[in-house]
Amino acid sequence: MKKLIIILAALFIGNYCSTVNAQTIENNKIILGTVDSIQSDALKELRKVWVYVPTSAANSDAKYPVVYVLDGDGHFTSVVGMIKQLSTNGNIIVPEMIVVAIPNTDRNRDLTPSLSNNIYAGNSPLTTSGGGDNFMNFIENELIPYVDSKYPTTNYRTYIGHSFGGLASIYTLLQRPHLFNNYISIDPSLWWDNELVLKQAKSILNEKDFSNKSLYVGIANTMPKEFEIENVEKDTTLMTNHIRSILEFSKTVVPNSSSGLNFNYKYYENDSHSSAPFITEYDAFRFLFSWYDLGDIMNDITNPETSTEAIINNLNSHYKTVSEHFAYKVNPPENLINQLGYGFIGQENFDKALVLFKMNVENYPESSNVYDSLGDAYVALEENDKAIEAFSKALTTGGGNTYSKAKLDALKEL
Repeated sequence: MKKLIIILAALFIGNYCSTVNAQTIENNKIILGTVDSIQSDALKELRKVWVYVPTSAANSDAKYPVVYVLDGDGHFTSVVGMIKQLSTNGNIIVPEMIVVAIPNTDRNRDLTPSLSNNIYAGNSPLTTSGGGDNFMNFIENELIPYVDSKYPTTNYRTYIGHSFGGLASIYTLLQRPHLFNNYISIDPSLWWDNELVLKQAKSILNEKDFSNKSLYVGIANTMPKEFEIENVEKDTTLMTNHIRSILEFSKTVVPNSSSGLNFNYKYYENDSHSSAPFITEYDAFRFLFSWYDLGDIMNDITNPETSTEAIINNLNSHYKTVSEHFAYKVNPPENLINQLGYGFIGQENFDKALVLFKMNVENYPESSNVYDSLGDAYVALEENDKAIEAFSKALTTGGGNTYSKAKLDALKEL
């Protein structure tokens, strides 16, 4: 009888997991996010933003770190997909995060720090350049407060920019480091205005304390074929100015500064200026959230010989460290504890599963699913009265769900 009940619960568990990991589907279309907008007094225009919120937020009171992405319409899909892959489907490499992508209206204006006579591709003067400080006013005083008021955010933020956006990312780090915890700069246009931001970095990184900030720089292979990375820094021609300015920033300016900045960079030999964003973002997330992954701790947790007490201690210790990085309390993620609990049910280690599911109930009392999972553990233990109580609670918490009722009805027929 016990095995029959376990199989019955497992069928519903499978249905639950597929529901959690599925995209939102409406009218046979997969919906990845929403288009929102804000009227900006700083920019004197309506600005649209593309917003992704993790599906786990639907029946939960959880809050999430936020990733802000420049050139938003070009990078929204890849950034969202990457974060989803690294934070779900059995992965805990990065936390689940909200993504706010900012499409352009006047890219040259918003992403450059100064009005410049420099000539860009197409030999057209950038006559509207130099609105970077005003764009930062929009980000700081309008967009971030709006996002925080409408979506389930925490105050932990990451800023991503490519090319001119990469320039804007570094410029924001130097001028207003308090806005973001992490900065990702992809093949930044540090050549801009006679290397204005590069020159600023040489002084600012030795004047301010950046010890609680992180920056990752990706460098694309933009050199003419006759050059190698080993000798391009010695060149003085205009055609290598782009990569030379990034190399100087990454290899000399930051490492030799007293900034305390948590910094890393990588040269992507096989990637162009256009292809570098995806691989840079992946490596950047791995670097910036290296402290988030459970790593070898997971091997101890899943080891059948590890005691229940040791499992709980390992989880609490790890997420204490995570909380220190975030500067706010972070509980073990509901989905992670669920996966571990069902793994122990699969091993018929029902007592460990019960303890983990009870942890989820304590940490996420407004989630319908934590009570559903608790009910599955009681089913496995043949404590049907407690299972019925848990499934009933699942139906009346956090908007309820569609799968607990089926389990409840099945139990009542036994």
